[in-house]
Amino acid sequence: MSLDTLLGEIRACRACAHEWPHEPRPVVRVSADTRLLICGQAPGRRVHESGLPFDDPSGDRLRDWLGIDRETFYGHPALGVAAMAFCFPGTDPKGGDYPPPKRCAQLWRPRLLAELPQVELTLLVGSHAQAWALGRAAGMTETVRDWQARLPAILPLPHPSWRNTSWLKRNPWFEAEVTPYLRDRVRRILET
Repeated sequence: MSLDTLLGEIRACRACAHEWPHEPRPVVRVSADTRLLICGQAPGRRVHESGLPFDDPSGDRLRDWLGIDRETFYGHPALGVAAMAFCFPGTDPKGGDYPPPKRCAQLWRPRLLAELPQVELTLLVGSHAQAWALGRAAGMTETVRDWQARLPAILPLPHPSWRNTSWLKRNPWFEAEVTPYLRDRVRRILET
């Protein structure tokens, strides 16, 4: 199967349609040239509406961590985004969005990753992405603190949501140590 065929199947997926009050809209942006793969948890409401991954304030923070602008983020063929779930799961009345449904990752991730053989670095953004890819060996803080252990292929990051602002203040080592490494690595990937 070609990547284009698989992406067509993903974008047509309605596996969770019966569970949500809104129409599913799978959001994924990858190409055969993807070398830097960003894996978050699931699109938020704004992303669901625009169809662009990280098209919200968390995306602004993520682009700052990466050291790139919006045009590069959406236009460079080496950069891809494929969350654990491709559709907005809805908003929890208690606050925040519902977690990504496991069904989506089970249906699509192995097949999608198999079609992206050029990926050099995968960013696991947030605890849901880390749990899926790494198992639940440690919490998000411990996983991110041990960021060098999975290099050069994987780099765990906190979610760039405003909800993690206090986490960033409590963990200044992230922006002092991880962000400079990440920016340098992204620059090298996008320049070659």
